[in-house]
Amino acid sequence: MNNRGQTSGVVYVHSSPSAVCPHVEWAISGTLGVRADLRWSAQPAAPGQLRAECAWTGDTGTGARLSGALKAWPMIRFEVTEEPSPGVDGERFCFAPGIGLWHARAAANGDIVVAEDQLRALAAKARAGESFAHGVDSLLGKPWDDALEPFRRAGDGAPVTWLHRVG
Repeated sequence: MNNRGQTSGVVYVHSSPSAVCPHVEWAISGTLGVRADLRWSAQPAAPGQLRAECAWTGDTGTGARLSGALKAWPMIRFEVTEEPSPGVDGERFCFAPGIGLWHARAAANGDIVVAEDQLRALAAKARAGESFAHGVDSLLGKPWDDALEPFRRAGDGAPVTWLHRVG
């Protein structure tokens, strides 16, 4: 066992072609070191696609590793959350085809944390109020929320699989 803190989170696979589902499970399994046998259900927002979600526990940084493993399939839509742990902010990762991966730190209450240097860089390059507002929306993940929201709503009430990292 290493000295890293333990945390937990959730992987939401909002949509995946059925042929890719085993690959998604292998990616999650390989990252967590435990077999992921997800319960897939139809994704009403994308006929012919499937959705699943699983809660996980593991070392801090596992959310980033899960996200890195899943983005190998650019046709899926997913989110990965990692809860804050002592001395470490939480994280949120969102992926949508066409716009790619977004990542942000998350406070204990779930709010997205925008760092001072991010705001300074945005203020330096924004040419007008509308440009600044658009930049803030991007920092907060609005394009990803807009792309994923129909898939989130369609998955309300879906079963959750619990996975625990071994070792």
